[in-house]
Amino acid sequence: MDSGIECTLSKFADDTKLCGVVDTLEGRDAIQRDLDRLERLGGEWIESSPEEKDLGVLIDEKLNMSRQCALAAQKANRVLGCIKRGVTSRSREVILPLYSALVRPHLEYCVQLWGPQHEKDMELLERVQRRAMKLIRGLEHLSYEDRLRELGLFSLEKRRLQGDLIVAFQFLKEAYRKAGEGLFMRECSDRSRGNGLKLKEGRFRLDLRKKFFPVRVVRHWNRLPREVVDAPSLEVFKARLDGALGNVV
Repeated sequence: MDSGIECTLSKFADDTKLCGVVDTLEGRDAIQRDLDRLERLGGEWIESSPEEKDLGVLIDEKLNMSRQCALAAQKANRVLGCIKRGVTSRSREVILPLYSALVRPHLEYCVQLWGPQHEKDMELLERVQRRAMKLIRGLEHLSYEDRLRELGLFSLEKRRLQGDLIVAFQFLKEAYRKAGEGLFMRECSDRSRGNGLKLKEGRFRLDLRKKFFPVRVVRHWNRLPREVVDAPSLEVFKARLDGALGNVV
């Protein structure tokens, strides 16, 4: 299968992906030649599809993540419903660990890839956490924001930002540093102000492009204080980031 392939062929278990950069006519033609070759190997036509689920993430042909957001919220709500029906206790000591372990992971799995692009999708996800917080006894008189403060939690929007910045740190300074060289561009500047590791903000015609991780995280990263960006390890970065997030959002 690999012989003669021009683009990248990735294999995992029973899943095979053909990947290539298609921003030029040459790139388009290269991936089409590979598709034609793979099609001949099996003797069957490779059907086109308007959407495809890859490792649990649904991606459509327009890169609109609304369907994925709806699926994530649906899964999380189902689990939350099971907790509500099956657990009699409403104490924070019981509900909060159950929510954190069984519900929230559905709302955050691989979210750096499919992060919500529209306000309605953000609200759809946030509504799940809001519903979970209402289960906890003794907080009925508080607003959603005050409940989160009382429980020491972030909103899901703030957690997504936190996750974006942690992943950016890994791409720029830690585990995925080599891949980060192609993902981000350093800002060339002699100015001493700022965090010392500024990234270049691109300009794009489509608002949709601005919603994806390598673009949306740049502005927030550039606003981080120097002591956060210069953290010697990921654990130190996480600790310093928590203290700085209030000034970023």
